[in-house]
Amino acid sequence: MNAADDKTIVREYFNSTGFDRWKRIYGDGEVNKVQLDIRNGHQQTVDTVIGWLKADNNLADLSICDAGCGVGSLSIPLATAGAKVYASDISEKMVTEGKERALQTLGNNDNPTFAVQDLESLNGSYHTVICLDVLIHYPQEKADEMISHLCSLAQSRIIISFAPKTCALALLKKIGSFFPGPSKTTRAYLHREADVLQILQKNGFSVQRKSMTKTRFYFSRILEATRG
Repeated sequence: MNAADDKTIVREYFNSTGFDRWKRIYGDGEVNKVQLDIRNGHQQTVDTVIGWLKADNNLADLSICDAGCGVGSLSIPLATAGAKVYASDISEKMVTEGKERALQTLGNNDNPTFAVQDLESLNGSYHTVICLDVLIHYPQEKADEMISHLCSLAQSRIIISFAPKTCALALLKKIGSFFPGPSKTTRAYLHREADVLQILQKNGFSVQRKSMTKTRFYFSRILEATRG
């Protein structure tokens, strides 16, 4: 299938069965052991990024684009810390849930600003562009386009995460246990770190910080790159 098919599958999945599954994973309700493991892994990735940004002591001065925001797991804490956050997701249901969670947490509809958009249609200019756990849904050729576009929106910094392509993870994916469960619908694409680094470099960015989140069923390489 081509990249357009992948985007359609992702949109439809996260507006239907996928939404119910991932809403539970990103929430605090009861889940099975695999979902709990993925929840904890994703939260570790979010916490790592928040830790990086807070360590710089300038969050209140930043405009941040959270591309592929899901239910607001990153956007809401960043807005709480004072950043101006523009959050978007391909799934209307995810965005609606994010708005509701932000209202419950912050008591207003002003920040974060949520929108239903795919990555290609994003525009504007932001100090920092963040895209966590999105590239796993797209093949390498599409990832190149998406990362390059996100770089064009970033004035200073881009932070991305992806499932790294290693022999062990490739085998895990091949035997069908990368995303276990009957609600597995989207394909899981792994990306070589060297390829991602090359894309960042050709767009004028160099990596400053990196981290790896690894649990039993969740694997995510996190890269922070700055312009110049």
